[in-house]
Amino acid sequence: MEITYEWRGEFDNAALEALHAAGFGHPVAGTDWRTRLERHSLGWVCAWQDGTLVGFVNVVWDGGVHAFILDTVVAGHCRTKGVGSALVATAAEEARAAKCEWLHVDFEEDLRPFYFDACGFTVTAAGLLAL
Repeated sequence: MEITYEWRGEFDNAALEALHAAGFGHPVAGTDWRTRLERHSLGWVCAWQDGTLVGFVNVVWDGGVHAFILDTVVAGHCRTKGVGSALVATAAEEARAAKCEWLHVDFEEDLRPFYFDACGFTVTAAGLLAL
């Protein structure tokens, strides 16, 4: 399984929406991902297998030294093969190249081993306010 990774890669909105919907278990909504990413993101990483989008992570930022990863998603048939951690590693590399000093992530409890063990994040104190 050869996977290639592309920073700020071109993608089809429908393909990303389908991957996101499958990965996060929601209906396809027709999100205009291109507009959203261009407006709010430092960049994003696309993972490709034989011309098919099989992984994605969004890197948003504060315009300074803090970057945040969102929407990390990998196609079902590519999970547990290192694709997700490679997406995050590429995101970290590119955020570092953009002079960011911190890469933040929040996640559901079942993803602790992925983010802490596979991706190298450390535990921090953080807060969350439901709006």
